[in-house]
Order: sequence, then structure tokens, then C-alpha cells
Amino acid sequence: MIKGIHHISLKCNKEEADRVKEFYVDILGLKLVRTWKDGMMIDTGNGLIEIFTTGGGVKTTGAVCHFALETDNVDEMADKVRAAGYEVFKGPDDRVIPSTPEFPLRMAFCHGPLGEEIEFFKER
Repeated sequence: MIKGIHHISLKCNKEEADRVKEFYVDILGLKLVRTWKDGMMIDTGNGLIEIFTTGGGVKTTGAVCHFALETDNVDEMADKVRAAGYEVFKGPDDRVIPSTPEFPLRMAFCHGPLGEEIEFFKER
């Protein structure tokens, strides 16, 4: 039986690892919970981001479009990311997904240090 998503895995090379750790831990305020020779695991509060430092080469999104991090304050997260020199390329703004029932939310998107698309998300 599926209980939920345990982790999302990213890859980087050893030279990118410090920047990745700085982004997720220092800028976004997530908790580093485990390290090993070729990687680290960062807690998002309800799932993990696993980062392998054995990657390299061309990065593509493949079938994954983005991942969303739930937050209490989308605007504050976007401000932190901008202050650290990263571009927020969409939002923050309010949206209503036209579904049944309607799904009101506030969101913003940025690229992380590896080019990954990250959504900051708050259900309204």
C-alpha cells in the first residue's frame, strides 16, 4: 500500500554540492538530516530531497515538470530566493485551479541551483 512520496532525488556533481546545500538548507531553511560519501538528504517537513553528488553532464527535466514545496508564506520564500540571487520566474500570485471543487492557491516558481523548477505553494 502506498503511503505517500518518501523522497525526490536530484543529482549534481561534487563542485555543485555546496551550492545545493546552501540553497536548500541556508536559504530555504530546510533541515539536513543525513550525509554520506556521495550524497545528502534534506527534510522538507513531509518528505525528503535526496541529492547524489555523483551526477554531472547535461541536466534535463525529463517527465518531471517541477516539484512543489508547501509553505506558510509564498511571498517570503520568493523574497529569500531573490535575495540570494536566484530568479523567481513566475509569481507570487493567487490562482484558482478550475476543478471540482475549485482549488484556490498562492504560488511562485524559481529555478534551484541545479536548474530544477521549484514551486512554493500555499493552499488558500
